[in-house]
Amino acid sequence: MLITSTWKEGKTFKMIPTDADCPYVECIYDPQIKVLAVIGAITKDIFHMMPKLDANGDPETRKSPGRDGSPFKQERRTIETFQEYYLEERSEIEGFINHFAHNASTYDYKTYLDMEATPVSDIPNFPTLSVTE
Repeated sequence: MLITSTWKEGKTFKMIPTDADCPYVECIYDPQIKVLAVIGAITKDIFHMMPKLDANGDPETRKSPGRDGSPFKQERRTIETFQEYYLEERSEIEGFINHFAHNASTYDYKTYLDMEATPVSDIPNFPTLSVTE
């Protein structure tokens, strides 16, 4: 089902499941970069670096800061994470919406698809890679 939501500093749409058999947990459209992020219902185990906790549940401190500057010890843990998918092509986004959203014919999602994209260079704090020789 399509609903109106807020993302960053503006309005957008989300898709929420309406029954237990839905293949996604949540979808949200980012009008700045024109991507539909789909959080699937399938989970997988992924390794993440997590703060190492003491007996009280507090992060253990390091004797000297780590390579990343963190003052806390870390350990590698497996965490169950939902699979993520990113749809970038407009035709694929519309196909996904029309296939799964019960209210696709009555909800005006195309207003958000038609919004002008923001150039990546104009998005504050957008991670970019710089290549130096």
